[in-house]
Amino acid sequence: QVQLVESGGGLVQAGGSLRLSCAASGASFSSYVMGWFRQAPGKEREFVATVSRSGTNTKYAASVKGRFTISRDNTKNTVYLQMNTLRPDDTAVYYCAADQRLYYAIILSNPHDYDDWGQGTQVTVSS
Repeated sequence: QVQLVESGGGLVQAGGSLRLSCAASGASFSSYVMGWFRQAPGKEREFVATVSRSGTNTKYAASVKGRFTISRDNTKNTVYLQMNTLRPDDTAVYYCAADQRLYYAIILSNPHDYDDWGQGTQVTVSS
């Protein structure tokens, strides 16, 4: 099991940028597939991005592709989400998730595939 703590959320104007961080502790970070999800009020939690154990493979939701970048630093036990050209419909609580997997190349976009979750960080984009 791994403990996850997100940070970096806040209020930003449309067109602006934010970088979210998710610090992991309690286990071997490099053995975990990592993902970012978000949940807006009244909506279900949705996939944003995922990165494989080594950082080689990534996948993005269509709504964020080209604007968001997921990356990880296994030496710092941290995964990042760089968010550019933010839009009001990006407003949500953003959650970091982790799941321990054997294979280096696996990426996961289904929230039910993840065992460990952070507490979330609020991102608000004003128009």
